[in-house]
Amino acid sequence: MSSVVGRIRPRELLSRGGPLGGLLILCIVMTILSPFFLTFNNLSNVGIQIAVIAILALGQTFVIVSGGIDLSVGSVLGLSGIVFGWATVVAGLPLPVALALGIGAGALAGLTNGLLITLGRLPSFIATLAMLSAARGLSLVISGNAPLNPIPGAVRTLGSGTFLGFVPLPIILMLVMWAAAVVILRSTYAGRCMYAIGGNEEASRLSGINVSRQKLVVYTLSGLFAGIAGILLTARLASAQPQAGFTFELDAIAAVVIGGASLSGGVGTASGTLIGALILGVLRNGLNLLNVSSDWQQVVIGVVIALAVMTDTLRRRKV
Repeated sequence: MSSVVGRIRPRELLSRGGPLGGLLILCIVMTILSPFFLTFNNLSNVGIQIAVIAILALGQTFVIVSGGIDLSVGSVLGLSGIVFGWATVVAGLPLPVALALGIGAGALAGLTNGLLITLGRLPSFIATLAMLSAARGLSLVISGNAPLNPIPGAVRTLGSGTFLGFVPLPIILMLVMWAAAVVILRSTYAGRCMYAIGGNEEASRLSGINVSRQKLVVYTLSGLFAGIAGILLTARLASAQPQAGFTFELDAIAAVVIGGASLSGGVGTASGTLIGALILGVLRNGLNLLNVSSDWQQVVIGVVIALAVMTDTLRRRKV
Protein backbone atom coordinates (compact mmCIF):
# COMPACT_ATOMS: atom_id res chain seq x y z
CA MET A 1 0.00 0.00 0.00
CA SER A 2 2.80 2.41 0.92
CA SER A 3 4.45 1.91 -2.47
CA VAL A 4 1.19 2.79 -4.25
CA VAL A 5 0.73 5.90 -2.11
CA GLY A 6 4.31 6.88 -2.78
CA ARG A 7 3.68 6.90 -6.51
CA ILE A 8 0.81 9.42 -6.24
CA ARG A 9 2.20 12.75 -7.39
CA PRO A 10 1.30 16.05 -5.69
CA ARG A 11 -0.30 17.25 -8.95
CA GLU A 12 -2.56 14.18 -8.91
CA LEU A 13 -3.59 14.88 -5.32
CA LEU A 14 -4.31 18.47 -6.26
CA SER A 15 -6.48 17.43 -9.21
CA ARG A 16 -8.53 15.16 -6.95
CA GLY A 17 -8.64 17.48 -3.93
CA GLY A 18 -11.03 19.97 -5.48
CA PRO A 19 -13.63 17.41 -6.63
CA LEU A 20 -13.39 15.49 -3.35
CA GLY A 21 -13.89 18.67 -1.35
CA GLY A 22 -16.83 19.59 -3.55
CA LEU A 23 -18.38 16.16 -2.99
CA LEU A 24 -18.03 16.45 0.79
CA ILE A 25 -19.56 19.95 0.81
CA LEU A 26 -22.41 18.75 -1.42
CA CYS A 27 -23.11 15.82 0.92
CA ILE A 28 -23.14 18.11 3.95
CA VAL A 29 -25.55 20.54 2.28
CA MET A 30 -27.89 17.74 1.19
CA THR A 31 -27.81 16.22 4.66
CA ILE A 32 -28.88 19.56 6.14
CA LEU A 33 -31.61 20.13 3.57
CA SER A 34 -33.10 16.62 3.61
CA PRO A 35 -33.36 14.18 6.54
CA PHE A 36 -33.64 11.30 4.04
CA PHE A 37 -30.33 11.89 2.28
CA LEU A 38 -27.91 10.36 4.79
CA THR A 39 -29.61 6.98 5.08
CA PHE A 40 -28.22 3.63 4.00
CA ASN A 41 -31.02 2.95 1.54
CA ASN A 42 -30.68 6.34 -0.13
CA LEU A 43 -26.89 6.17 -0.37
CA SER A 44 -27.17 2.65 -1.80
CA ASN A 45 -29.57 3.99 -4.40
CA VAL A 46 -27.08 6.70 -5.34
CA GLY A 47 -24.39 4.06 -5.83
CA ILE A 48 -26.65 1.88 -7.95
CA GLN A 49 -27.79 4.83 -10.06
CA ILE A 50 -24.26 6.02 -10.87
CA ALA A 51 -22.69 2.57 -11.47
CA VAL A 52 -23.37 2.47 -15.22
CA ILE A 53 -22.29 6.07 -15.82
CA ALA A 54 -19.20 5.62 -13.64
CA ILE A 55 -18.03 2.58 -15.62
CA LEU A 56 -18.72 4.40 -18.86
CA ALA A 57 -16.82 7.46 -17.58
CA LEU A 58 -13.83 5.37 -16.50
CA GLY A 59 -13.43 4.20 -20.09
CA GLN A 60 -13.86 7.79 -21.26
CA THR A 61 -11.03 8.80 -18.89
CA PHE A 62 -8.48 6.88 -20.98
CA VAL A 63 -9.56 8.81 -24.07
CA ILE A 64 -9.62 12.25 -22.48
CA VAL A 65 -6.28 11.74 -20.72
CA SER A 66 -4.76 10.88 -24.11
CA GLY A 67 -6.13 14.10 -25.60
CA GLY A 68 -9.16 12.71 -27.46
CA ILE A 69 -12.91 12.49 -27.01
CA ASP A 70 -15.32 9.58 -27.44
CA LEU A 71 -18.86 10.64 -28.27
CA SER A 72 -19.95 7.09 -29.11
CA VAL A 73 -19.85 5.43 -25.68
CA GLY A 74 -23.59 5.78 -25.01
CA SER A 75 -24.50 4.17 -28.34
CA VAL A 76 -21.80 1.50 -27.93
CA LEU A 77 -23.28 0.71 -24.51
CA GLY A 78 -26.68 0.21 -26.16
CA LEU A 79 -25.20 -1.93 -28.96
CA SER A 80 -23.41 -4.19 -26.47
CA GLY A 81 -26.64 -4.76 -24.56
CA ILE A 82 -28.54 -5.55 -27.76
CA VAL A 83 -25.86 -7.98 -29.02
CA PHE A 84 -25.95 -9.73 -25.65
CA GLY A 85 -29.77 -9.80 -25.69
CA TRP A 86 -29.84 -11.17 -29.24
CA ALA A 87 -27.30 -13.86 -28.35
CA THR A 88 -29.37 -15.10 -25.39
CA VAL A 89 -32.98 -14.42 -26.41
CA VAL A 90 -32.87 -15.02 -30.18
CA ALA A 91 -29.85 -17.26 -30.79
CA GLY A 92 -30.10 -19.14 -27.49
CA LEU A 93 -26.34 -19.17 -26.99
CA PRO A 94 -24.78 -20.16 -23.65
CA LEU A 95 -24.51 -17.29 -21.17
CA PRO A 96 -20.67 -17.06 -21.18
CA VAL A 97 -20.67 -16.88 -25.00
CA ALA A 98 -23.41 -14.23 -24.99
CA LEU A 99 -21.50 -12.15 -22.43
CA ALA A 100 -18.31 -12.42 -24.49
CA LEU A 101 -20.18 -11.33 -27.63
CA GLY A 102 -21.82 -8.37 -25.89
CA ILE A 103 -18.63 -7.08 -24.32
CA GLY A 104 -16.67 -7.94 -27.46
CA ALA A 105 -19.05 -5.83 -29.54
CA GLY A 106 -18.16 -2.85 -27.37
CA ALA A 107 -14.43 -3.50 -27.70
CA LEU A 108 -14.77 -3.95 -31.48
CA ALA A 109 -16.64 -0.65 -31.80
CA GLY A 110 -13.88 1.03 -29.82
CA LEU A 111 -11.20 -0.57 -32.00
CA THR A 112 -13.07 0.70 -35.08
CA ASN A 113 -12.98 4.20 -33.62
CA GLY A 114 -9.25 3.84 -33.16
CA LEU A 115 -8.75 2.67 -36.74
CA LEU A 116 -10.79 5.57 -38.12
CA ILE A 117 -8.62 7.97 -36.11
CA THR A 118 -5.21 6.39 -36.81
CA LEU A 119 -5.58 4.98 -40.33
CA GLY A 120 -8.40 7.19 -41.57
CA ARG A 121 -6.82 10.32 -40.03
CA LEU A 122 -10.20 11.50 -38.78
CA PRO A 123 -10.42 13.77 -35.74
CA SER A 124 -11.68 11.85 -32.70
CA PHE A 125 -14.75 14.08 -32.59
CA ILE A 126 -15.80 13.11 -36.14
CA ALA A 127 -14.85 9.43 -35.90
CA THR A 128 -16.74 8.82 -32.68
CA LEU A 129 -19.68 10.93 -33.84
CA ALA A 130 -19.95 8.60 -36.84
CA MET A 131 -19.80 5.58 -34.52
CA LEU A 132 -22.49 7.14 -32.33
CA SER A 133 -24.86 7.02 -35.29
CA ALA A 134 -23.71 3.66 -36.65
CA ALA A 135 -23.87 1.83 -33.32
CA ARG A 136 -27.34 3.19 -32.57
CA GLY A 137 -28.52 2.17 -36.03
CA LEU A 138 -27.11 -1.34 -35.62
CA SER A 139 -28.91 -1.64 -32.27
CA LEU A 140 -32.21 -0.84 -33.97
CA VAL A 141 -31.54 -3.23 -36.87
CA ILE A 142 -30.49 -6.18 -34.68
CA SER A 143 -33.37 -5.74 -32.24
CA GLY A 144 -36.00 -4.89 -34.84
CA ASN A 145 -36.55 -1.69 -32.85
CA ALA A 146 -38.06 -3.72 -30.01
CA PRO A 147 -36.83 -4.77 -26.54
CA LEU A 148 -35.28 -8.23 -26.25
CA ASN A 149 -36.37 -10.28 -23.24
CA PRO A 150 -36.40 -12.23 -21.01
CA ILE A 151 -32.80 -11.80 -19.92
CA PRO A 152 -31.33 -14.81 -18.03
CA GLY A 153 -31.86 -14.71 -14.28
CA ALA A 154 -28.14 -14.90 -13.53
CA VAL A 155 -27.62 -11.61 -15.39
CA ARG A 156 -30.67 -9.98 -13.78
CA THR A 157 -29.09 -10.81 -10.42
CA LEU A 158 -26.12 -8.66 -11.38
CA GLY A 159 -28.44 -5.67 -11.61
CA SER A 160 -30.53 -6.31 -8.50
CA GLY A 161 -28.58 -8.70 -6.27
CA THR A 162 -26.42 -7.95 -3.24
CA PHE A 163 -23.08 -9.07 -1.82
CA LEU A 164 -23.16 -10.27 1.80
CA GLY A 165 -26.83 -9.41 1.82
CA PHE A 166 -26.50 -5.63 1.81
CA VAL A 167 -23.93 -4.34 -0.71
CA PRO A 168 -25.56 -3.97 -4.18
CA LEU A 169 -23.73 -5.90 -6.90
CA PRO A 170 -23.73 -2.91 -9.32
CA ILE A 171 -21.61 -1.03 -6.77
CA ILE A 172 -19.23 -3.99 -6.48
CA LEU A 173 -18.81 -4.12 -10.27
CA MET A 174 -18.27 -0.36 -10.38
CA LEU A 175 -15.50 -0.60 -7.78
CA VAL A 176 -13.87 -3.51 -9.63
CA MET A 177 -13.80 -1.47 -12.83
CA TRP A 178 -12.47 1.54 -10.93
CA ALA A 179 -9.63 -0.59 -9.53
CA ALA A 180 -8.85 -1.88 -13.03
CA ALA A 181 -8.74 1.68 -14.39
CA VAL A 182 -6.45 2.76 -11.55
CA VAL A 183 -4.02 -0.06 -12.34
CA ILE A 184 -4.09 0.68 -16.08
CA LEU A 185 -3.41 4.39 -15.64
CA ARG A 186 -0.81 4.13 -12.87
CA SER A 187 1.01 0.86 -13.40
CA THR A 188 1.05 -0.05 -17.09
CA TYR A 189 3.00 1.09 -20.13
CA ALA A 190 -0.28 1.88 -21.90
CA GLY A 191 -1.32 4.17 -19.04
CA ARG A 192 1.97 6.07 -19.10
CA CYS A 193 1.63 6.48 -22.85
CA MET A 194 -1.87 7.94 -22.41
CA TYR A 195 -0.50 10.75 -20.25
CA ALA A 196 2.46 11.29 -22.57
CA ILE A 197 0.33 11.46 -25.73
CA GLY A 198 -2.20 13.73 -24.06
CA GLY A 199 0.58 16.02 -22.86
CA ASN A 200 2.38 16.30 -26.19
CA GLU A 201 1.64 13.88 -29.02
CA GLU A 202 4.53 14.92 -31.24
CA ALA A 203 7.05 14.69 -28.40
CA SER A 204 5.69 11.24 -27.56
CA ARG A 205 6.19 10.11 -31.14
CA LEU A 206 9.75 11.46 -31.21
CA SER A 207 10.52 9.68 -27.93
CA GLY A 208 9.72 6.32 -29.51
CA ILE A 209 6.10 5.77 -28.52
CA ASN A 210 4.01 4.12 -31.22
CA VAL A 211 1.21 6.68 -30.98
CA SER A 212 -1.11 4.96 -33.45
CA ARG A 213 -0.88 1.63 -31.63
CA GLN A 214 -1.50 3.24 -28.27
CA LYS A 215 -4.54 5.10 -29.59
CA LEU A 216 -5.95 1.75 -30.72
CA VAL A 217 -5.47 0.50 -27.16
CA VAL A 218 -7.12 3.63 -25.73
CA TYR A 219 -10.27 3.47 -27.85
CA THR A 220 -10.56 -0.31 -27.51
CA LEU A 221 -10.47 0.07 -23.73
CA SER A 222 -13.13 2.76 -23.92
CA GLY A 223 -15.34 0.43 -25.96
CA LEU A 224 -14.63 -2.47 -23.60
CA PHE A 225 -15.72 -0.45 -20.56
CA ALA A 226 -18.81 0.69 -22.50
CA GLY A 227 -19.58 -2.95 -23.26
CA ILE A 228 -19.41 -3.91 -19.59
CA ALA A 229 -21.59 -0.92 -18.72
CA GLY A 230 -24.06 -2.12 -21.36
CA ILE A 231 -24.30 -5.56 -19.76
CA LEU A 232 -24.87 -3.96 -16.35
CA LEU A 233 -27.61 -1.67 -17.66
CA THR A 234 -29.29 -4.61 -19.41
CA ALA A 235 -29.18 -6.49 -16.11
CA ARG A 236 -30.75 -3.56 -14.27
CA LEU A 237 -33.50 -3.14 -16.84
CA ALA A 238 -34.00 -6.95 -17.11
CA SER A 239 -34.30 -6.31 -20.85
CA ALA A 240 -32.08 -5.32 -23.78
CA GLN A 241 -33.36 -1.94 -24.97
CA PRO A 242 -32.30 -0.57 -28.39
CA GLN A 243 -32.44 3.02 -27.06
CA ALA A 244 -30.43 2.24 -23.91
CA GLY A 245 -27.61 4.67 -23.20
CA PHE A 246 -29.14 7.57 -25.11
CA THR A 247 -27.15 10.74 -24.23
CA PHE A 248 -25.12 8.80 -21.62
CA GLU A 249 -21.95 10.01 -23.35
CA LEU A 250 -22.69 13.51 -22.06
CA ASP A 251 -22.85 12.34 -18.44
CA ALA A 252 -19.69 10.27 -18.92
CA ILE A 253 -17.73 13.25 -20.26
CA ALA A 254 -19.17 15.45 -17.51
CA ALA A 255 -18.05 13.00 -14.80
CA VAL A 256 -14.50 12.96 -16.17
CA VAL A 257 -14.29 16.76 -16.39
CA ILE A 258 -15.89 17.35 -12.98
CA GLY A 259 -13.41 14.82 -11.60
CA GLY A 260 -10.50 17.08 -12.55
CA ALA A 261 -9.43 15.82 -15.97
CA SER A 262 -8.37 18.29 -18.63
CA LEU A 263 -10.08 18.27 -22.02
CA SER A 264 -6.69 19.26 -23.43
CA GLY A 265 -5.28 15.90 -22.35
CA GLY A 266 -2.47 14.76 -20.09
CA VAL A 267 -4.37 15.25 -16.81
CA GLY A 268 -6.93 13.00 -15.15
CA THR A 269 -7.31 10.07 -12.75
CA ALA A 270 -9.68 7.14 -12.33
CA SER A 271 -10.38 8.21 -8.75
CA GLY A 272 -11.22 11.72 -9.89
CA THR A 273 -13.66 10.31 -12.44
CA LEU A 274 -15.36 8.18 -9.79
CA ILE A 275 -15.70 11.26 -7.59
CA GLY A 276 -17.11 13.20 -10.56
CA ALA A 277 -19.73 10.49 -11.12
CA LEU A 278 -20.58 10.61 -7.41
CA ILE A 279 -21.02 14.37 -7.58
CA LEU A 280 -23.48 13.99 -10.46
CA GLY A 281 -25.32 11.20 -8.64
CA VAL A 282 -25.52 13.02 -5.30
CA LEU A 283 -26.60 16.22 -7.02
CA ARG A 284 -29.43 14.51 -8.92
CA ASN A 285 -30.51 12.50 -5.89
CA GLY A 286 -30.50 15.53 -3.62
CA LEU A 287 -32.48 17.62 -6.07
CA ASN A 288 -35.03 14.81 -6.37
CA LEU A 289 -35.37 14.68 -2.59
CA LEU A 290 -35.95 18.43 -2.61
CA ASN A 291 -38.63 18.02 -5.31
CA VAL A 292 -36.74 20.15 -7.82
CA SER A 293 -38.14 19.67 -11.32
CA SER A 294 -36.10 17.73 -13.86
CA ASP A 295 -35.89 20.84 -16.05
CA TRP A 296 -34.13 22.82 -13.33
CA GLN A 297 -31.95 19.82 -12.53
CA GLN A 298 -30.52 20.01 -16.05
CA VAL A 299 -29.82 23.72 -15.55
CA VAL A 300 -27.98 23.08 -12.27
CA ILE A 301 -25.91 20.25 -13.73
CA GLY A 302 -25.04 22.41 -16.74
CA VAL A 303 -23.77 25.12 -14.42
CA VAL A 304 -21.66 22.58 -12.51
CA ILE A 305 -20.09 21.31 -15.74
CA ALA A 306 -19.35 24.86 -16.89
CA LEU A 307 -17.67 25.64 -13.56
CA ALA A 308 -15.56 22.48 -13.82
CA VAL A 309 -14.34 23.41 -17.31
CA MET A 310 -13.62 26.99 -16.18
CA THR A 311 -11.61 25.64 -13.26
CA ASP A 312 -9.58 23.47 -15.63
CA THR A 313 -8.95 26.46 -17.91
CA LEU A 314 -7.78 28.63 -15.01
CA ARG A 315 -5.55 25.85 -13.70
CA ARG A 316 -3.84 25.45 -17.08
CA ARG A 317 -3.24 29.22 -17.34
CA LYS A 318 -1.40 29.15 -14.02
CA VAL A 319 0.85 26.26 -15.03
